[in-house]
Amino acid sequence: MWNKLTKLFSFTALFLLVAVSVFAQDVLRGKVTDKDGKPLQGVSVSELDADNRIVRGTQTDIEGFFVLKNVNSKNRISLSYIGYKSVTQRINGRTSINFSLEDSQADLGEVVVIARPSSSNGMINVPEKNLTTAVSRINAKEMEEMQAPSIDQALQGRLSGVDITASSGDPGAAMNIRIRGVSSINSTGIPMIVLDGMPYETEIPSDFNFGTADEQGYAQLLNISPADIKDITVLKDAAATAIWGAKAANGVLVITTKRGSIGKPTINYTFKGSVSLVPKAIPLLNGDQYSSLIPEAFMNRIGTTLNTTVNREFNYDPNDPYWYHNYSNNTNWIDAISRTGYIQDHTVSLTGGGEKAKYFASVGWFDQKGITIGTGLQRINTRINLDYTVSEKIKFFTSFSYTHSNQVRHYLSSSESSIRGMAYIKMPNMSVFEYDANGDITTNYFSPAANVQGQYSRVYNPVAMADKAKYGVLGDRIIPRFQVDYDIIKRVLKATFDVQFDINNTKNNSFLPQIATGRPNTETVVNRAYDGDIDAFSVGTKTSLIYTPQLKSEKHNVQAYMNILTNDYTAVYQEVMSSNTASSLLVDPSIASRTQNSDLRAVSGQTQNRSVGALVGAQYGFNDKYLINATIRADGNSRFGPNYRYGVFPSISARWRISEEKFLKDAKWLDDLSLRASYGIAGEVPRYDYLFYNTYSTYDYTYLDQAGIISSRMELKNLRWQTLRGSNIGYNVSIFKGRVRMDGEIYRNRTKDLFMDGLQIASYTGYNSLFMNVGTMDNQGWELAVWTQPYKTKTLTIGFDFNISANQNVIREISEFYPNQRGDVTKNGEYLRLLQINNPFGSFYGYKYKGVYANKSATVATDAKGNPIVGPNGQTIYMRFNYPQTDYIFQAGDAMYEDINHDGNINYMDVVYLGNSNPKLSGGFGPSVTWKNFRLTSFFSFRWGYDVINGTKMNTTNMYGFDNQSTAVLSRWRKEGDVTDMPRALIAGGYNWLGSDRYVEDASYIRFRTVTLRYNFDKKALKKMKMKSASFYVTAENLFTFTNYLGQDPEVSFRGSDPFRVSYDYSMTPPAKNITIGLVAAF
Repeated sequence: MWNKLTKLFSFTALFLLVAVSVFAQDVLRGKVTDKDGKPLQGVSVSELDADNRIVRGTQTDIEGFFVLKNVNSKNRISLSYIGYKSVTQRINGRTSINFSLEDSQADLGEVVVIARPSSSNGMINVPEKNLTTAVSRINAKEMEEMQAPSIDQALQGRLSGVDITASSGDPGAAMNIRIRGVSSINSTGIPMIVLDGMPYETEIPSDFNFGTADEQGYAQLLNISPADIKDITVLKDAAATAIWGAKAANGVLVITTKRGSIGKPTINYTFKGSVSLVPKAIPLLNGDQYSSLIPEAFMNRIGTTLNTTVNREFNYDPNDPYWYHNYSNNTNWIDAISRTGYIQDHTVSLTGGGEKAKYFASVGWFDQKGITIGTGLQRINTRINLDYTVSEKIKFFTSFSYTHSNQVRHYLSSSESSIRGMAYIKMPNMSVFEYDANGDITTNYFSPAANVQGQYSRVYNPVAMADKAKYGVLGDRIIPRFQVDYDIIKRVLKATFDVQFDINNTKNNSFLPQIATGRPNTETVVNRAYDGDIDAFSVGTKTSLIYTPQLKSEKHNVQAYMNILTNDYTAVYQEVMSSNTASSLLVDPSIASRTQNSDLRAVSGQTQNRSVGALVGAQYGFNDKYLINATIRADGNSRFGPNYRYGVFPSISARWRISEEKFLKDAKWLDDLSLRASYGIAGEVPRYDYLFYNTYSTYDYTYLDQAGIISSRMELKNLRWQTLRGSNIGYNVSIFKGRVRMDGEIYRNRTKDLFMDGLQIASYTGYNSLFMNVGTMDNQGWELAVWTQPYKTKTLTIGFDFNISANQNVIREISEFYPNQRGDVTKNGEYLRLLQINNPFGSFYGYKYKGVYANKSATVATDAKGNPIVGPNGQTIYMRFNYPQTDYIFQAGDAMYEDINHDGNINYMDVVYLGNSNPKLSGGFGPSVTWKNFRLTSFFSFRWGYDVINGTKMNTTNMYGFDNQSTAVLSRWRKEGDVTDMPRALIAGGYNWLGSDRYVEDASYIRFRTVTLRYNFDKKALKKMKMKSASFYVTAENLFTFTNYLGQDPEVSFRGSDPFRVSYDYSMTPPAKNITIGLVAAF
């Protein structure tokens, strides 16, 4: 690997040395001033040909100078600047022309500039006014004041049709991105990432063991510094994503980084410093309240008092100092594991260039300490983007980026087991630090091997686990990219060749020391060490040919293009694990264990896949009024067998600019009114490699003391592409000279040939299940985005932006042989999760909670008319649970569930649909006010109409064991006649916390995402200090959230690749409240 790195570094260094040389070419220079001779910055300077078309353009720098290269001496040069009269002159062979602009008499308060930027789909740049597909674009400057380690975190709520949630509030945690809903069952649904026109790999080997973490803990965009990003374009409809073929069915994020521009070198420095505050937690019982609850729960279950001689945790005898001091506390474990966090973010960049070479270089340092002890993130990143003009025909572009990251998170950080979830249920009478036999406190954490709560993770000291047990992720990623543009026929035919290398090394390591668990030295959970490395290397190429004929008639515009892309990806991974080393200082898993145990293992593997794609497309426009675009892409992927290795994905889209019609020529207030329509097919490949082979595996266990190899996966010759067929109708409106703009979309997507992993087959085949194409899923919805500027004067501007999206997901087809349900509704705490036709993906089912039986008579079973049900001998029938298998008779104080079929028996026949994890609406909005040099902006994001299983509430109100509970249980049922919705406390008995709508909550929310006050320093004062620009701002994030959700935070991620995944609140770390001070300066 280092040989590869050495070659790449050498090649990059050689290129940088060659690129600094400068060759002569036809150049026009000049200076622009006002009538008093003062230089004017930002003047638009354009070269016009004989047909009055803009050939090339630039802007004047801070001293009024401009440079135009490769000019035609027969053309004209035109200057325009707000508040000044435009000027046009013939060049006539001159190499230097100076201009003095005269003031315009127009009222500047009436001048409105309508920006018409171009949008990149990763293949070609298209003016936004000519887009025929559903695309959203945002400039990264709109989010530069936010404190976010990755750009996807800053994007929450800002783009219609893009739903982004955080997997947790810990530093570097992954974001869950969904574009137009969930379109696949057996995949994570992550959209494709395209960085500067080349695919950006986010894949992790499917066979890799994540230890005590999970796949969604890995942030996809953490290696791209937000400070280096220029803009983000999201391709949403199938016609837009079809050009990227494989992996594009979930949508595409096209990220463009900053590049150099002509002008003197500019040094930019950005600093962000933040304080992170812990949000309010769910109130819990203190030690005294907890000590009253447990004996009551014990009495309700056993009928006798709690034996404190046996259960010494509740003895509270001062004559027994060890037990008394270690178990007579009022410990708030949430406070104990929490802290005030901080973030510092520094970025230095250099940009500039001349006629030949333009450059952008940056270095960044990010350091964050999370609001939970034991969490943090450090990252150093650097990027060099260089553009070099070799000649009129040849241009050379290169990018080089390197990122090193060090993420520290908890040993218990997977979905089902989190450090905060442990703290919520930890008994509060227990001490953080251990008291010795004399009653004196020590510096050792109190980590008993066992107590009434149980053993192992049930009894671990949360503070000891957070502080001493670690899971670290070290990452190094290097991406050199080289591009050559060749103008075969100037402005008519251009060829481009790109090659990109991606070297990504990730090292996972964890250690569970004895001091954190308190377990005996002979056990496997003592000093458990794990190392898992992934070395990934990929090479991608893209060859493009763009044809733009120069037609005689300006009414016709044609552009055709062809692209050929290849990608070769290889990943080598190895994992080593051991436990029971001789000391907590020995954290390397290669160190010998003191005992033979099941944790001793070493696993290695390699995976490789290749893909090739060819794209042909063309766009035709007539009179800037009617536009049509068509593409066809063919893809080949090594994950399929020879029979279905190649797929073809066509698309067609069109735009009608209605505002250019004659019947609207008198509508002067209307800038643009366009109608769009599109249809396309996008493909998706399976997550696994080598599916068309019979694969065999070795395992870390033996049979009869002999290691062996067994068949692990059946050969799949006929596995087909999963395809998404999508149609879209959209419109674009701009009125009042750009003061109000509106984009709307209506779409319908159908995913066919769904990948299904786990399809049951006959056991005589030697396999239990296989991977097949079976199933259909629909997503349909609408989107609306509005940008307004209702008030604007010379000194005051007011704006307001808003976007909203709606998506409805429905499963249309699924195989009868697919295990379409999970969950055992005969057990407490479990929900039935089904993949059911005509219901949404992510649905869950359970019982209807009706409250609490106030007394014994309330438990009498009744029929549909409300009449008591009597037995064959006339005896009273009381409500039962799961008769005859369990046959529990409900008592006064027990939870009451709706008897749907009125048979007096609560069982699976009473299970009903409770909700699903897909939001009905999502989006964001925010106003902005600019007054002189001040700018105030704020932004709110929202999700509405989605259901969450509040696991935190379930764990802190079930009163089933010795776990601590929330203060909500203070209203519990205690005696006959009590009217309450909180059941009685019952140690290890009853069915008071079955999976029901008691724990299913509408998690709709509106979050005050960010508010910023920014001041831009006066340019005259900065000029004296020889500074080009400077600004200072204060930003507050996540100040408050409007919600009826009773959990710690309503933003619960719907993540992973489990086909039965739902939004479940596992007590992950909530987002912190950040107060940020920022400084931006340019020299």
